[in-house]
Amino acid sequence: MERFNDAFQHLDKPFAWVDLDALDANIAFVASKTAKSIRLATKSIRSVKLLRYIADRLPQVAGFMTFTAAETVYLAERGFDHFLLGYPVMERQAIQKLLYLLKEGKDITFMVDHIDQVKYLVALAKPLHITVPICIDINVSIDFGLLYFGTKRSPLHSYETVSKLLGEIAEMDVDIKGVMAYEAQVAGVADLPNTTLTSRMKSILIKQLKNKSFKQIEEIRQETLSIIRHLYSPIFINGGGSGSMDFTNTLDVTEITVGSAFLAPALFDRYQSLTLQKASGFALDVVRQFDTETVVCHGGGYIASGAPGHDRLPSFYEEERFQYVLLEGAGEVQTPIIDKEQALKIGDTVYFRHAKAGELCERFLALHAIRGNQYVGSYSTYRGDGQCFL
Repeated sequence: MERFNDAFQHLDKPFAWVDLDALDANIAFVASKTAKSIRLATKSIRSVKLLRYIADRLPQVAGFMTFTAAETVYLAERGFDHFLLGYPVMERQAIQKLLYLLKEGKDITFMVDHIDQVKYLVALAKPLHITVPICIDINVSIDFGLLYFGTKRSPLHSYETVSKLLGEIAEMDVDIKGVMAYEAQVAGVADLPNTTLTSRMKSILIKQLKNKSFKQIEEIRQETLSIIRHLYSPIFINGGGSGSMDFTNTLDVTEITVGSAFLAPALFDRYQSLTLQKASGFALDVVRQFDTETVVCHGGGYIASGAPGHDRLPSFYEEERFQYVLLEGAGEVQTPIIDKEQALKIGDTVYFRHAKAGELCERFLALHAIRGNQYVGSYSTYRGDGQCFL
């Protein structure tokens, strides 16, 4: 960690960092994985400057998948365009702003999976006399009976449910611009185990479920797409995520959504299909020495969202060297850790990686950048710009 220590020695901790060499390698890796267009998932980046950095270096950018209406407005006002809102939104004021931007020529598509969402958008658009561009979110999760493998989000999981929605919106002032079928059970579930026996057994089960679901995912996708294509000609078919690029690349899609792969958070170390470099994280001060192998860092409780578990804790950059104290974990204001080399002392720095991409930016005003062994400035986060969207 000498190059980190040398480059960041002038910074007070805690701070968040981004390794531009690793980021460049990850951008190149993503570009090499597919010839399809790539839509950048903004929730995994949450930095205007970093979004531009990535978009400028990818050869096939389709646009941006945003996570709230307010965030979409914010990016549109800063010169970005070609937005797909990745989730249904009910933010009246922000939606109204987006509709004005749409009328002015911006490319904005709203995500829907229920007639009530469509009615809400159409009612807001009516005074502006504009047609609402929508993307239909198809659920390709698999129900194995005893186990539901996937996400419980969109209710559109069959030919019948999609047909019903299409019938309900037939006379409404909407334009079906796209279809999304996100295989979350492939993209969002790691398949390599950590060291515990339970994890190894779980990994075997996950691999079996993934393999079993591949064919069914495409069957659901094609079945539901058939009715949409019979009535409409969607411009784009969106699928995938960082964890399923190989699989999605074989499917009938025009674009793949990618976000986490660029910053390579710790959860993505356990994907068999990914070869990524550690591109982002945070740094803490050692402020206490409990004994020869146990020190205490100031801060560290940056827990990732999702089902609670050990894998939601931040990971150590030097993962073979450090471990958490079992009964304490990562604390809100202090985090005891075990140094197997027994070399840390008060005043030293420990480097961590967040479990998920993007969420770390909600804790810090900037990502401090390193290239080689040189500090090269900072990239402000949404928080650093005074923004808080979720």
